[in-house]
Amino acid sequence: MRLLGVFLLLAMMGVVAVLLTGVWSFVRGGPFYERYGNRLMQARVGLQLVAAMLLGLMFITQS
Repeated sequence: MRLLGVFLLLAMMGVVAVLLTGVWSFVRGGPFYERYGNRLMQARVGLQLVAAMLLGLMFITQS
């Protein structure tokens, strides 16, 4: 697997980790969700952007 593929895999795993943490904190509620809920959503969106950019870069460099 090329280095770009490794970075893409890491970005996708980060998205899943942040998403599961956000959902878990939303279900539990409380001070953790109140403090970090919005930051987790922003981190997830940022990681999704990175993953999409890496995926696009992989498609461009394939040719």
